[in-house]
Amino acid sequence: MLDNFIGSERPISWVLRFWPVLAFSFGSTLVATSLCKKIALKLGIVDKPDNLVKTHKGNVAYLGGVGMFVGFTVGILTGLYCIRAQEYFHTAFTWLIGILAGAAITCFLGLVDDIFDIRPWQKIFGQAIAAGVLVLVGIGPVLHYFSTPFGWEMPRNVEVILGIPVVVLFVVGATNSLNLLDGLDGLCGGVTAIIAAAMLLLTVHLSTWAHSEAGDPVRLIICLGLLGGVCGFLPSNRHPAKIFMGDAGSMLLGFVVAALMILFAEKIPRWWMASIVVFGLPILDTAVALVRRFTNKRPLFVSDRGHIYDQMIDRGMPLKKTVAICYGLASAYALVGIIMSQIRTRYALIVYIVVVVVSGIVVWKKGYLKMEGLRGAIRKV
Repeated sequence: MLDNFIGSERPISWVLRFWPVLAFSFGSTLVATSLCKKIALKLGIVDKPDNLVKTHKGNVAYLGGVGMFVGFTVGILTGLYCIRAQEYFHTAFTWLIGILAGAAITCFLGLVDDIFDIRPWQKIFGQAIAAGVLVLVGIGPVLHYFSTPFGWEMPRNVEVILGIPVVVLFVVGATNSLNLLDGLDGLCGGVTAIIAAAMLLLTVHLSTWAHSEAGDPVRLIICLGLLGGVCGFLPSNRHPAKIFMGDAGSMLLGFVVAALMILFAEKIPRWWMASIVVFGLPILDTAVALVRRFTNKRPLFVSDRGHIYDQMIDRGMPLKKTVAICYGLASAYALVGIIMSQIRTRYALIVYIVVVVVSGIVVWKKGYLKMEGLRGAIRKV
């Protein structure tokens, strides 16, 4: 099934020439994160424990998200330099700058929330604005592939209009999903690194098959910039964390991953479906959190300690083991997503449904939809 994973339309050397994006984003994030830590401690921009939701010991510096944004920006600029002489440069430049602008909006929005603690609707409104930037630069899903099998040719203007709420949904959903997953040292960053690596593999496949003249280099640059930025931040965020990414970081990562998923919706539907499954763990955790709060009549947008990873710890599992298991789950979703990309769309849809059903059954059997106690998680018996 994976025999033709590396295509014959472009040599692998075409992909490897983008290696400076990964190197420069990684190195600049390392440096920027160190500087952000010093600035945060000096200005008192720290996360204080409350022994309820925030159970870390002592004050921990924020601004890790700003460090990742610096690295991601350097990666984008490096990528633009790599393709400066190509015919598709104008289109790629427009898309990359649009994604960078949206990333700046979400990072700034998260930074404001880290410092001033803004309301949920204000964050969603800002995320919707960032999604609007993607629409303005022409990034949106190609939906006519879904209507063609039914004999209906979707007009381009209808496709654009229908694509707007889809883009907003993906940006708001992915941004808040990674925001909710940022609850343990190294968890959100590590899971995002796994997701970025899996999407990079999908991108390599598409690129070597010359799937899209402008889309292939844009996906490569975004994947490499994201992966380098996250990996440059993780050494300072492993337990015990020296710096947190904060909402500035988790919302930044969520937006970039959302943009990637939309870029995968350029042609064949199964590629879009595959990228969504790769993002499976954050989706699962968010869905469980919302259903759990709703069924237990708790506020939907109030933080608690009832996430899947929180319940693992409350049931006696060590933090490092919990994070390792989450990495394993994220890798499993990523592997299924990659396999889905190599089979026919009709079979990929079946796999997609099976993944959703099995995930739901496991959550139900493990009791992750229950809430007990002040912290909102099942306490260890």
